[in-house]
Amino acid sequence: MSENIQQTACIICNVNCGILVHQDADGNFTKIEGDKSHPTSKGYICQKATRLNYYQKQSRLTSPLKRTKDGSYQEITWDVAIQEIADKLVHIRNNYGGTSIAYAGGGAQGNHMGGVYGAMLRNACETPYLYASLAQEKTGNFWVNGYLFGRQNTNYCEAVGEAEYVFIIGANPIQAHGFPKARPVINEVSKNQNKTLVVVDPRRTDTAKKADIFLQVKSGKDAFLLSAMLGYIIQNGLEDKEFIAKHTVGFDKIKPHFENIPLKIYAESSGISLEQIKEVCEGIAKAKTFAVRSDLGIEQSHNSTLNSYLVRLLFLITGHFGREGTNCLHNLFFPLVGHSKEPEEGGPVTQVTGMKGIGKLFPPNILPLEIDTDHPKRIRALIVDSANPVATYANTNAQREAMKKLDLSVVIDVAMTETAQEVDYVLPAQSQFEKMEATFFNLEFPNNFFHLRHPISTPLPNTLDEPEIYHRLVTAMGELPNSFPVLAFMARLDRMMPNLKILPMALAVTLKFKPKWKKYQLLILKETLAKALPFKRAAAAAFVWVASHIFVTKYQKQVQRAGFKGKGYALGENLFKKILESKSGLIISKHTYEESWELVRHKDKKIHLEIPEMLNWLDKLPESKEEAKRPKKYPFTLLAGERRQYNGNALFRNPEWRKNDVEGVLKINPEDAKEFGVENRDWVQLTSRTGHLKIQVWLTDEVPQGMLSMPHGYGFTYPGHDEKTMGALVNVLTSTEDCDPLAKTPYHKNVYVKLEKIDFVQELSKKGDKIAEPAI
Repeated sequence: MSENIQQTACIICNVNCGILVHQDADGNFTKIEGDKSHPTSKGYICQKATRLNYYQKQSRLTSPLKRTKDGSYQEITWDVAIQEIADKLVHIRNNYGGTSIAYAGGGAQGNHMGGVYGAMLRNACETPYLYASLAQEKTGNFWVNGYLFGRQNTNYCEAVGEAEYVFIIGANPIQAHGFPKARPVINEVSKNQNKTLVVVDPRRTDTAKKADIFLQVKSGKDAFLLSAMLGYIIQNGLEDKEFIAKHTVGFDKIKPHFENIPLKIYAESSGISLEQIKEVCEGIAKAKTFAVRSDLGIEQSHNSTLNSYLVRLLFLITGHFGREGTNCLHNLFFPLVGHSKEPEEGGPVTQVTGMKGIGKLFPPNILPLEIDTDHPKRIRALIVDSANPVATYANTNAQREAMKKLDLSVVIDVAMTETAQEVDYVLPAQSQFEKMEATFFNLEFPNNFFHLRHPISTPLPNTLDEPEIYHRLVTAMGELPNSFPVLAFMARLDRMMPNLKILPMALAVTLKFKPKWKKYQLLILKETLAKALPFKRAAAAAFVWVASHIFVTKYQKQVQRAGFKGKGYALGENLFKKILESKSGLIISKHTYEESWELVRHKDKKIHLEIPEMLNWLDKLPESKEEAKRPKKYPFTLLAGERRQYNGNALFRNPEWRKNDVEGVLKINPEDAKEFGVENRDWVQLTSRTGHLKIQVWLTDEVPQGMLSMPHGYGFTYPGHDEKTMGALVNVLTSTEDCDPLAKTPYHKNVYVKLEKIDFVQELSKKGDKIAEPAI
């Protein structure tokens, strides 16, 4: 029997490369290769994508589960689970208010539709609280973008492949990707004699090994390096005065702060010589095009929000912005995050800690504090969708203890995760290959794309997609009826004659008489428009229809430039139709570089350089002696969460997917290893102030003395399948308290630990006696 071959996308990282999946009659992914017709990846994939069968065929949930009094789980029907959860949500909302309910997750790397429809449940619960992984990674960026560009959900792309001078800080694209075809792009830049690659990192990463200039900054001292670079540029008149005058305001306000920076002292603090700083700054100033790529290495490190500000100033004051080969704002098919008002403007804050939202998100670091307390307005109910707070949020022990304090806890997921093992109800979802799905990681310029992935596998019996789960919950809460027969009929007519606007008009009339339904329009469209389409399991398409029409109202000429016909509503319908038909995704808009300035959201269309909070932080930088806060008993700085060849967050729950580094070794400098008497494959115990774990070591000069590095994505258990635990769960060591003071981004790159050699007998895995140096 011939194999079935389907087009879809990888779901492991935000790049979402296009793939071709070969399946046998039993639904096994027998071969996975790059999809050459995908508009951005063009056939490229990394080694992780080829292992996706281990996600699809992992130990799956196949029935709703309810925790019993003895702590075990019993299978229950969907009807019972939905009604019991809905009744408890209504009780908590009505008696304690919507702010006593929170929602966590809402979509893994390729699973954003769960979050979109999850907003309907949050509406029913009357809660603003969305806790997401992005809020322990990128909210400092969002906050800074809001001041510089006018909205927190503006974003810029990084022209790494096009720039003459490339500056990578806190990122390792060879392993972590972050932009299309990252490995071949970095290799090309590295080999091109007309280009310069500068890499800033405490570790000698795989990307750093390819650099023309490697600046091995001290751990957590990136702000000192960036401040010294900006100080050198301004003190020596290397800023682009013409660009600053034409495109920015506020330079006169920021200039004095950098004129006063003592360059030599800051250089020494960062561990980079002043001569190297001068070389790089002059290289940036002389370059025709310059682009910066930054990531979690500076966003989960000391001074993280300040780092975000300084990185942006580096390309802004040198005039490398808004033109080909530079960082550039881009449009979004639909914003991944929103824009939060500051509290003094009426923006919501949390009830216990008073934390504000950024990008309409709240930081996971405060979640245990909002739950595990006797505060009368504490969080009492938590809905978790496609997320694993116990394993992937900071301080596993604190997250686990907080779960015990909840009056109601629910997990919606494909597998029995660490968080699922702690909650009251577990609801089995369909996998990302069993339903129509998409992401909003559409981050390219001048051409942007979108990929609506069609289901390629048959759902497991008794599983549901997230939109259906949310519809049933909202219905059981008494907010909506089960079906909408009149609107469903109108939707079928609408698809026959889409440009007549039959469904929009019918929906408008319905909402006039049922205004309460307005906040649930996506669920109504899921039951009407989506079911009128000639596609299987197409709930996600209802939202894409809405997004298509919103998109063309903003970017009509750019959509037309991408080859779509029509104007206004007809253009939106043509875009929607083409998205549905394009199994590999498609280019949805084409901008010119001149039009990029239209994406600045300030009314004057200029970049506002002055952020008083950041300048005050900059002035106090010499006083922020984080190292002085280190307890003497914790001499090492642990980089918690290194990206390697075979780790992938909590997506893969089968350790057999890894071809190497099965246990997730701890990297240690040979000199440190010698001092502590450890050798390759020895076991050590790491202890932080939040917990301790056992891990196997590997000696390498990739990490400097005093630094250790371990990966994330290990230490999971497999109830009902395999009780053994492979590797160490890194968030046992991380803290909710060690975080950025503004955004609450955790300091995962600066975890203070102590190391002790131990005698530890570990059952060998199949490859346990063949451990080789990890290819990472």
